[in-house]
Amino acid sequence: MTYSRLLALLLSIAIIGCGEDKQPSTKHWFKGNLHTHSYWSDGDEFPEVIMDWYKSHDYQFVALTDHNTLAEGEKWKVISQDSIYQNAFKSYLQKYGTSWVNYKIDSLNNTQVKLKTYEEYKGQFEEAEKFLIIQSEEITDDFEGKPLHMNATNIKKKIDPQGGNSIVEVLQNNIDAVIKQRDELDVPMIAHVNHPNFGYAISLEDMIALRNEKYFEVYNGHHMVHNSGDATHISTEKMWDIINIAYIEKQLPLMYGLATDDAHHYHAKGKEWSNAGRGWIVVRADSLNPKSLIEAMEVGDFYASTGVELNRLIIDENRISIEVNPESGVSYEIVFIGCKKGKRMPEELMSAEGVKASFELTDDLLFVRCKIISSKLHGNPIEDLLYETAWTQPVLVTNGSSHK
Repeated sequence: MTYSRLLALLLSIAIIGCGEDKQPSTKHWFKGNLHTHSYWSDGDEFPEVIMDWYKSHDYQFVALTDHNTLAEGEKWKVISQDSIYQNAFKSYLQKYGTSWVNYKIDSLNNTQVKLKTYEEYKGQFEEAEKFLIIQSEEITDDFEGKPLHMNATNIKKKIDPQGGNSIVEVLQNNIDAVIKQRDELDVPMIAHVNHPNFGYAISLEDMIALRNEKYFEVYNGHHMVHNSGDATHISTEKMWDIINIAYIEKQLPLMYGLATDDAHHYHAKGKEWSNAGRGWIVVRADSLNPKSLIEAMEVGDFYASTGVELNRLIIDENRISIEVNPESGVSYEIVFIGCKKGKRMPEELMSAEGVKASFELTDDLLFVRCKIISSKLHGNPIEDLLYETAWTQPVLVTNGSSHK
């Protein structure tokens, strides 16, 4: 059976939630980040150091998504003369040793280091059902100077930027290139649109015009991406809901929202830097492998977070029920957001204080999602997004029953 046929079969089966369901389940929560950079492009650290950070901070999967490249072939990195990077290299050399680190001093007294490939470094960190590294790429394109970036997850061959004659055409060409490789190789892959408000490059209308796209970043931890919008641009969260209102009208699958950290900077920390650990997704899957993770994401079995952790999420035919894994001394607001039939804008449908809440899915609704806002300040926030938050995926409501 091809991957496309398998996916169609999965989507035709009633899937309950992305947490515990009413029957005993062998599925597990897996925390991961699908947008991260290294010395292979414009990140400022070696892949091994980055993987060690994520693994030691209780992530189960990571995708290095360097710009227009895969970590393959030969690449040498000249280490900056700045003492921060010189000292970081010394620590890297001390930890991994000369048998692993291939470096040389050139005629200008620069230190050059041969970067390890994906095939080389993944063996240092991967453990069955404990930690996975997914080969990925940030396809970095533009139109008339506007940055148009898209992540391709679990690709097997580098995809060059496809270009085009408009913003929508550039994005669509790159989406189609990912789908083409997926179908030709019969391997599960996803494309997701990155930080639409970066440079305010991708408008709401552009997103609505796309075909065969199911994922975008509702939260990106880079300090320059304008998740919250401004006086003349809507936030990515509001964009998400309006996209889904339009998609339902067009009878398209719902758009799912990701949180990522888009980390580039591993030595300086703060609001002026793009740091690791700001945002991630938690996927409920049978096993820790790309196929299981992507199949779970395809049916919406995941949530996005900047710190809030869920204990339980049940989505059945008539109700969404949610329970937070609470921290001592922290309070939570659980907000159900959606759109009523005949309306053109999303609205807050219900709000509850505490660690548990449920919401009835009634015939007058188009879709519903949940946002959980913590009273705990984010340890390294950007913009005005000061408190730890989680977002569940939207649920399509049809005649009082839920459908992914």
